[in-house]
This record gives sequence, C-alpha cells and structure tokens, in this order.
Amino acid sequence: MKTEWNYMISCSFVPMAEWIEYGYWGMFLAAFLAATVLPFSSDILLSAMLVAEFDALNLWIFASIGNWLGGLVSYGMGYLGKIEWIEKYLRVKKEKVDRFRSYAEKYGSYFALITWLPIVGDPMAIALGFVKTPLVPTAIWMFVGKSMRYAVIIWLTISGIDWWNAV
Repeated sequence: MKTEWNYMISCSFVPMAEWIEYGYWGMFLAAFLAATVLPFSSDILLSAMLVAEFDALNLWIFASIGNWLGGLVSYGMGYLGKIEWIEKYLRVKKEKVDRFRSYAEKYGSYFALITWLPIVGDPMAIALGFVKTPLVPTAIWMFVGKSMRYAVIIWLTISGIDWWNAV
C-alpha cells in the first residue's frame, strides 16, 4: 500500500515532493513561510507527509512551532513597522490592517487565537503588532490557535487514510 501512496504523492503533489525530502525541517520551513505574507500553504505538505508515513506527533510539533514563529514575525513586522512599510514591503493594504485593527483593539491578545485563518490571518497578526498587544499573551493565544489547527488537519488526514485503507 505504501507504494500506491508514494505514487499518488509523486503525481498529485509534485512541488510537495521536494519539500518532503527535507523531512520535518521541510515541514517547519513550509509552516513558517505559510504564516507570513508569502502565498504558501503548508496543509497539503502536512497531509502528504502523513500519507508518506511520517510521524504525526513530530509533524504536529514542527508545523505548530514553525507556523507560530512565522506568525510572530508578522506580529513583529506590525509592531516595528510603519503603515507605509507594511504596504510597500508586505503588500498588505492599509484598509485591511485597519479593518482588523479595530478587532485587535477590542479583543486584545485573544484575537491571536484566529490568526491561523487562511488569507486573513497574516493581516490579523500584523494588526496585533501594530496596536502593540502584549507579546506574551498574544504569543500564547497564537500558538494555541495554530497548534489546534494542525491537530485538526492531522486528525482529518489520518481519518481519511484509515477510511481509504478500509475501502
């Protein structure tokens, strides 16, 4: 069965096959990049690595920490940056930061719990930094949200693999 999965990975996830070669550190880097403003997704890589029989706990640890640190980089860019820098270098429009800024001011560090959301998570992290929410609680809530997300993806993928193998 492993041969069938490897074939599916090589056909379906061609760009991901190169990341898989780097093992857990490839997962870490992919998750880190996915948490920045770069258009990158680590979810497919995570699922592909589970299919390739990498250890789920290690994947969860490397993905969670990588994505969390990437989110903190986005937070730091907002904390240190001027809105002109954010628009110019991060290509995040002022309007988007302003939209999330009011939520960041209203909910404070708790708002970091949902920075895992695709597309809007990066501007949320930047907005949290921009309004200078306290680092430690923001970092904790960000880690909780991002690690829970990866736990759900791992659970769904393993459930799918089990279902596929049972068919």
